Amino acid sequence: MSVVIVVDGVDAGRFAVTVSPSAELAASLHVLTEHGHHTEHVPWVRQVLADAPAAFLAGLHRFSPLWTALRWRGFYPGPGPASGGAVTGTPPVALSPRQFAELTAYACVSGYHGFDFSRVLDDPRQATALRHGASRLSEPHSRLAEDLLGDAGQLRADITTFLDLCRPVFFDHLWTQVQPILARTAHRVRQQLADAGPAAALLSLSPSSASLHTPATGPARVVFDKVHHAVVSPARTMVLLVPTRFGAPHLLVKNEPGLPAIVHFPVDATDVGVTLARNRLLALTDSHRVRLCRLIARQAMTTADLADRLAMTRPQVSRHLRVLRDLDLVLTERHGRQVHYRLDLDAVARIGHDVATALQH
Repeated sequence: MSVVIVVDGVDAGRFAVTVSPSAELAASLHVLTEHGHHTEHVPWVRQVLADAPAAFLAGLHRFSPLWTALRWRGFYPGPGPASGGAVTGTPPVALSPRQFAELTAYACVSGYHGFDFSRVLDDPRQATALRHGASRLSEPHSRLAEDLLGDAGQLRADITTFLDLCRPVFFDHLWTQVQPILARTAHRVRQQLADAGPAAALLSLSPSSASLHTPATGPARVVFDKVHHAVVSPARTMVLLVPTRFGAPHLLVKNEPGLPAIVHFPVDATDVGVTLARNRLLALTDSHRVRLCRLIARQAMTTADLADRLAMTRPQVSRHLRVLRDLDLVLTERHGRQVHYRLDLDAVARIGHDVATALQH
């Protein structure tokens, strides 16, 4: 599965880079709810939750479907560029009542595929589909769906009240810390768009999971390795590039009809994608290679020495070492005419973390 952004014949003017407080608020709420996925922020999470009032903790649970698996579109900027490259829209006020109901329903079922909620408040069949889809997920999803169907206006007011509460509880202080980081990243990406064009700028957002495809037939496109499929055409809709500090390692692409497409990208792109993480795991499933790794984990050794100890030919050892070296799991040390190989224990120790990071990207 992949998200495709068509770049053939598209100039930089179809992209805008904007810093969004509400998008970063969504990312930080995700961390507060799913901190097991973001271990580097656990001390911060514990501090916020320990000092938070009961109303905040209740809202964090009640509204969690808005920022867990499927990020609610209401957090992201709406249409209409303003001066200075900013983008107008302060969620959830920026959404029309119909958009609010439709997009909140998608959050309740954590997906778009197979659902039509364009008239969810008026069409009994769509309401039934919403209840059925939400019932298959955790309790907050069903409750939020019932609140939406029962009184969408009241739910909208309750969400707004909770988001306002986030400011004094934690977000005002957090924003003063992250806003300069996001501003620097946004400036860098704007410069890359202007100097190198859309394809290069998009590839820089996620070097480990993005690739440029230039087929013999069909338009050139940047492809992001994701667990869902979507095609974004900047020629038809503006694409907003929004940096995040607390959203890492996730790169989110949102493409709801009638709204600008969003690429919510981490300021520090991960250097390990799913393919590399998987290949490193596979490299260590070969029994001969595991024996080789056990030897060079203890001390640096030459190909000849490894061949003698493992009862293998030198070409066989060289092939195994080449696999490990291509995956950056082996370090080399040259002593005169001899090359010694040592297992990179730091790289091996990171494999579990890299796999978890790549699977979340």
